Order: sequence, then structure tokens, then C-alpha cells
Amino acid sequence: MSQHGAALQAYNQELVKCLEEMKIRRIELQTQIDSQEEEKNNLQREIEKLSYKLTRLNDSLTKTIAVRNEYDRTISDTETAYIKILESSQLLLNMIKREATNLDQTLIKANMDQQQYRP
Repeated sequence: MSQHGAALQAYNQELVKCLEEMKIRRIELQTQIDSQEEEKNNLQREIEKLSYKLTRLNDSLTKTIAVRNEYDRTISDTETAYIKILESSQLLLNMIKREATNLDQTLIKANMDQQQYRP
């Protein structure tokens, strides 16, 4: 029986040793888990900060693009109006030249007629 007692005591010591090693590994794993959870929480906070910044940037970008589009529209409208003014000015100039030519010809003709009737 003493052999059985010795074997049982050896098994018990081995069992205690294994349990202690498992507890040490568990503590090491818990330390690793704690570290990873802390890193995860830090990353989550960073993601929230970046998400907030991204939202603000997108809002600003949307507003800036809208203003730029208004600039584009105003520039386009102004250029179109300016081209119409240039075309109207050209038509007016051509009309004035034509009228001036007609008036000059009428004046020349009137002067010729007047000279014919002079004694």
C-alpha cells in the first residue's frame, strides 16, 4: 500500500505542479488580453476622433464645392453676357458705319444737286 500512497503523492504533486503552471500561463494570457484590450480601446478612440474629423472635413468640402460651383455659374453667366455685349457692340458699330456711309452719300448727292441748280 505504501507504493500506492507514494504513487498517489507523486500524482498529487504532479497535479499541483500542472495546475500552478496553468495558472501562470493564464496570468500571462490575461496580461496579454489586458494589453490588447487597451490597444483596442486606444484604436477605437482614435477611430472615433478620425471619424469626427472626416465628418467635419466632408461637411466643409461639401460647402466649399457648392461655393466653387456658384463661382463657376457666375463666371459662365458673366462670360455669356459679356459675349452678348461684344456682339451687340459689333452690330451697333456696323450699323453706325453703314448709316454714316449712307448719310455721307446722301450729303454728297445733295451737294451735287445743289451745285447743279446754282447759276
